[in-house]
Amino acid sequence: MLVAALTTAAQADVDWARGLVTADGVGIADRHAPNPAVARGTSRRVAEDAGRHVLATKLGELPMAGGGTVAARAKDPAVKARLDAAVAGAYAIAAEPETDGAWRVTMAVPIEAIRQAIDGPRELPAAGDSGSPIVIVDGAAKAKPAVGWTVGGLHAATVWVAEPPAWAASAPHAAATKVSGGAIEIASTGATAATLFVILTK
Repeated sequence: MLVAALTTAAQADVDWARGLVTADGVGIADRHAPNPAVARGTSRRVAEDAGRHVLATKLGELPMAGGGTVAARAKDPAVKARLDAAVAGAYAIAAEPETDGAWRVTMAVPIEAIRQAIDGPRELPAAGDSGSPIVIVDGAAKAKPAVGWTVGGLHAATVWVAEPPAWAASAPHAAATKVSGGAIEIASTGATAATLFVILTK
């Protein structure tokens, strides 16, 4: 008898502040296993695959900054292949074993991995990335969380928070001068495509 896989609901949750898309999966214990410990060996893998399956079916619903959804971009075979690879690389951020040998897990894909899958690999500067690692963007409340915003003309990682997080307390601030068409314009900050932009939502 094979281990059965279930998902608690075909739903993926988006945490724009953490920069993650998550989905739950359940691996049902094999009732023919000699004990729960043995059953957990296979049910954990099945639970992770179940979570990945939900992610694969739901990532396409994420909005793009310039309009449309991730699904529209995935019509490009190269983009779809990179998105599939991002889902395959999903990792567990929570896992709970059941007494009968089953597992419940939460699998995650970084939103930045989705953006990179759509944009494709970037060419690294000859001198490397030596700009500000983090920049906090003020005054961009008009921008709504989505995949693929450009900030200061850069295709870079973003997270969306109401207040500056403690880990970014020493990061420089930049005021948004314009928000339009999937782009947030800011004054020069020494940022690069390797910068993480922390967008304040209020």
